[in-house]
Amino acid sequence: MKIIGVIPARYGSTRFPGKPLVNLRGRPLIQWTVEGAKKSKLLSDLIVATDDERIKAAAEAVGVKVAMTASELPTGSDRIHAAIKNIDCDVVVNIQGDEPLVTGELIDKLAQVFLDEPPMDMATLAHPISEEELQSPNAVKVVVNRRDEALYFSRYAIPYSRMKAPELGTYDGCLKHIGMYAYSKKFLKEFCEASPALIEKAESLEQLRALYLGAKIKVIRVKEASLGVDTPEDLARLEKLLSQQGM
Repeated sequence: MKIIGVIPARYGSTRFPGKPLVNLRGRPLIQWTVEGAKKSKLLSDLIVATDDERIKAAAEAVGVKVAMTASELPTGSDRIHAAIKNIDCDVVVNIQGDEPLVTGELIDKLAQVFLDEPPMDMATLAHPISEEELQSPNAVKVVVNRRDEALYFSRYAIPYSRMKAPELGTYDGCLKHIGMYAYSKKFLKEFCEASPALIEKAESLEQLRALYLGAKIKVIRVKEASLGVDTPEDLARLEKLLSQQGM
């Protein structure tokens, strides 16, 4: 089975334009992500999918392949599909370009599912949720079945609509979703060719399109999320953390 990793890296981020090129302790953000992804043991290949020549140059400088994709593509999944549709592969791992602390181990946890449990449509990651995350609309929750397959994703505090987590004595009703995915190439094509679903638009969560299409999404439990960079404030926090760790 051929598994490839793709790092979608768009220049025109709404909240942080030029984010893949910002300097993090002497290296552009995209370089951190590439170097972490290269430590995967299961990826046959790694590609950066971008719409910007400057990001292309930064990626090539650290020895990774680059696929140029259209700026108007609406999502990272669409950018990945455009990058790999003519490549012979079975599984694609979506490695977020704003996750500079991503590890090969994390990538391989996603990829391994497709080796252990074929056929699989999608896999993603989640970790135990805190009270603060449960109440935050910026933290996406996922409810799973007994086989750790996703039942639903939401920005709301599901499933605690009637009885609250403290009343029940557990936060195990849901997990905090981490937006890193792996897809079979076949399902990625189906996903990108389908129109956005009503539930997807209502929650502003593209993974709900996959559930609407009937996909089976395996949820891999990890201890915690790596620190992503969505805003300049996130970058400052990460700088401080790395400084404390001597990195």
